[in-house]
Amino acid sequence: MTTTGFADPRPVYARATEQAAALIRAVRPGQLDGPTPCAEFDVRALLGHMVGGTRRIAVAGEGGDALAVEPVAEGVGDEEWAAAYDEVRVRVLKAWEGDERLTAPVRVPWGEVPGHAALSGYVMEIVTHTWDLSEAVGHPHELDPELAEFALATARRVLPAALPRDAETPFGAIREVPEGAGAYERLAAWLGRAPLSRA
Repeated sequence: MTTTGFADPRPVYARATEQAAALIRAVRPGQLDGPTPCAEFDVRALLGHMVGGTRRIAVAGEGGDALAVEPVAEGVGDEEWAAAYDEVRVRVLKAWEGDERLTAPVRVPWGEVPGHAALSGYVMEIVTHTWDLSEAVGHPHELDPELAEFALATARRVLPAALPRDAETPFGAIREVPEGAGAYERLAAWLGRAPLSRA
């Protein structure tokens, strides 16, 4: 699980996208207008962001300018989200196959970082949005806590408690979590989210 001295996020990313894909397949058309823990997104908009953000890290892995890619997907029909996500996640896995991608510099919204750090950040993103989506559609599948632990470790590294959360940061203030909270609730709280029942 290590490559040249650092954790290789590719196996974790692959598992995270499999989990996301299974959940997206479970979304029913009647749920697309429902709320999510991301106040700015309903379910349809969240799916568009998940597909668009995944396309962004695909372009980064292909050596392109990820920041030139809008993290939204336009023109996807209500019955087409699962296919759209599957297509772009397979593209990411192919783009990041070569070990050289992990050390090459990549431009992402939080700066220029080595590829392994960029892909770890996108593990955090897809795992968090998978939880958002699961909250929105009633938890049709149990989520893998190991993925949330990886995402939380990444979140604590890139968004330490001492870092101010301001208008430039796309995450709210850290929230308190109940004693014994699971990995996903701890991840959500670190990123300023709450379950819909407590939002």
